Amino acid sequence: MSMLESNPPSSPTQGNPAPVFAALGDPTRLALISRLGDGQARSIAQLSNGFELTRQGVTKHLRVLEEAGIVASSRVGRENHFSYVPEPIEGVRSYLDSVCEQWDDALSRLKAFVES
Repeated sequence: MSMLESNPPSSPTQGNPAPVFAALGDPTRLALISRLGDGQARSIAQLSNGFELTRQGVTKHLRVLEEAGIVASSRVGRENHFSYVPEPIEGVRSYLDSVCEQWDDALSRLKAFVES
């Protein structure tokens, strides 16, 4: 077994943004994503600093993010390191852009109808 084992990020949310929205719906998870947003992988101990949660509590939040594909874990020696995976957030952004476009189209049609 090597010192560095990696769990590649899966894409359980492709086509379904709900798990990403659910994972983002917690202030602790948003703070964890913010800490990982600089691209540097961090251990659970590093990520736990400054939280009023135990390492086990932080780990549970990280697992939710990992299940949504937002973070990936890799084994470094005896520690798990977590890193941010931007693709699910980009997918949600694309989804929201398409919803906005649909609403803009609907409102334009409504405006044209009302003004005619």
